[in-house]
Amino acid sequence: MRGIIFNMVEDAVTADHGAAAWDEVLTSAGVEGAWTALGCYPSSQLVRVIHAGSERLGIDPDDLTRRLGASALLGLADRYPHYFEPFTSTRPFLLTLNAVIHPEVRKVRAHGNPPEFWFEQREPGGLVVHYRSERRLCALAEGMIAGASAYFGERAELSQTRCVRDGADHCVIDADFVAA
Repeated sequence: MRGIIFNMVEDAVTADHGAAAWDEVLTSAGVEGAWTALGCYPSSQLVRVIHAGSERLGIDPDDLTRRLGASALLGLADRYPHYFEPFTSTRPFLLTLNAVIHPEVRKVRAHGNPPEFWFEQREPGGLVVHYRSERRLCALAEGMIAGASAYFGERAELSQTRCVRDGADHCVIDADFVAA
């Protein structure tokens, strides 16, 4: 998993709960917390941070993961606006994940293993998002979808109809985007 995601999670926790809370989460998770943006780290570290943060903050792990995903996406938009500027709404942006954004990840890290997404477009503007990743972080994907919709001034209405944690071979997220 790319270090930039860890950096965005740190930013989110410290912005909402302070640096001391972040230090407590790292200590509880048993991780150092020294991630470089271009580095690649085991996703198990993020899972440990999420579970420690869940206990520390009294938030369900999946809910915390969604919040962190949304915040991380907004942080990525601040750092990499050129990926977002060509778009005016969420759906066309998401449709570029496999064609534009994830190939860039693979250029920087030849063995990078970003999640795989494929889509079914629904009218009037919704998507069925298929998500497959060995990390099984579908709540992070949901949060990032919600973060993208917030970036574009929309609200994402999401429901997961299939999940790998329930035995499916990939997750399916129904997404509708409405003006906020």
